[in-house]
Amino acid sequence: MIDSAKTLPRAPRVMDAGNLAPLIAEYTAELAALDHTRLTVTNYTDPARHFSAWLRQADIALVDIDREAMDRFARHVCRCGGNRRCERLSRRYVRRTQRFIAFLVGRGLIAPLAVPVLSMVDPHVADYQQWLKRHRGICESTAKRHGLMIMRLLAALGRDPLIYDAGLIRRAILAEAQQCSPSHVKTMTTALRGYLRFLAAAGICAPGLERAVPLVPQWRLSSLARYLSAADVDRLMASCDLGTVHGMRDRAILLLFARLGLRAGDALNMRLDDIDWAVGTVLVSGKGRREVRLPLPQEVGDALLAYIDHARPAVEEQRLFLRSCAPYRPFASPSTISCVVSLALRRAGIEDPPSRGANLLRHSAATAMLRGGATLQSVGTVLRHRSLDTTAHYAKVDLSMLQQIAQPWPGEASC
Repeated sequence: MIDSAKTLPRAPRVMDAGNLAPLIAEYTAELAALDHTRLTVTNYTDPARHFSAWLRQADIALVDIDREAMDRFARHVCRCGGNRRCERLSRRYVRRTQRFIAFLVGRGLIAPLAVPVLSMVDPHVADYQQWLKRHRGICESTAKRHGLMIMRLLAALGRDPLIYDAGLIRRAILAEAQQCSPSHVKTMTTALRGYLRFLAAAGICAPGLERAVPLVPQWRLSSLARYLSAADVDRLMASCDLGTVHGMRDRAILLLFARLGLRAGDALNMRLDDIDWAVGTVLVSGKGRREVRLPLPQEVGDALLAYIDHARPAVEEQRLFLRSCAPYRPFASPSTISCVVSLALRRAGIEDPPSRGANLLRHSAATAMLRGGATLQSVGTVLRHRSLDTTAHYAKVDLSMLQQIAQPWPGEASC
């Protein structure tokens, strides 16, 4: 039997950060200044102290910290001191250590760590993403999503556009169709067509290859709009606890979705100076860098004012909606702000909703306006649709009006 005491060195009784102890103290002060709780500060400083102790034992200088050193730390069998004993560090623990690395980079003490090769974007794809944002008005998240889809296809297409032909493109899309849903493949084909046009315009690949991308059979506007009844929307609003900070914030967000039909990205990018309190309007920056001023209903204005006066953290940040826990930063992405709807559905006890994102309340707002007597043109103006055909999608849920024009069934046909 192998004696483990002889195969592994005995850990010191105290985890010693060595020469990095003053930096650990500065790091702790910076976290505390962000209004983190004491427990959160400890959860971040412990990995930093651990990393510093490991650097001391591994005889790695501060200036020599690189991606390889970080990978070695993530894989090492911990005998660095204190009460910690583990055979493998968790991913969360390593991510917390990376925040300390970012602190060191920000202080100019070490160079930024090299990006892993697998996560690097192809240069042509990176140029295409920049072109989408600069010349087509595409937002950062959409350009990133298109880039990720194209990078996935490059595994089958290859990275040399000069070898692309119709057969190769069709095989790549058909292979993806075996693994992904039709809607996802349809979005992927849209991204690929734009990418091939971009390459052809730059003279990097043969022109006309976008016509070789197969069509995905998916009938436009064939499904019914997903919405909640007015009673369920009221239950969502009532589920917000106005005695808490996040309750007031969530109610303001939900009302913007349910009364003005905003998208998640609209609420995410809304700024304090977008609200004109004197005339009662709000500036909405939607898709394609389009800006529209919408009237601010009294109920929505009251909820926003209550949030700003009593719940919004007093920080120098122009974004309207912030996280309710320190550090007080804006929501990271539209999907995170859509989680406000998902949590409200759970609190309200609404089981098996048609969907769980911000678009659920957007569809509900459009449906309520139509049933209230609003015209398609009015609904399309509020929802900022470019085409009336898109707004007509909501007309299919007005069953009372459809019953008035539906023809009687002629009866059973004879064989």
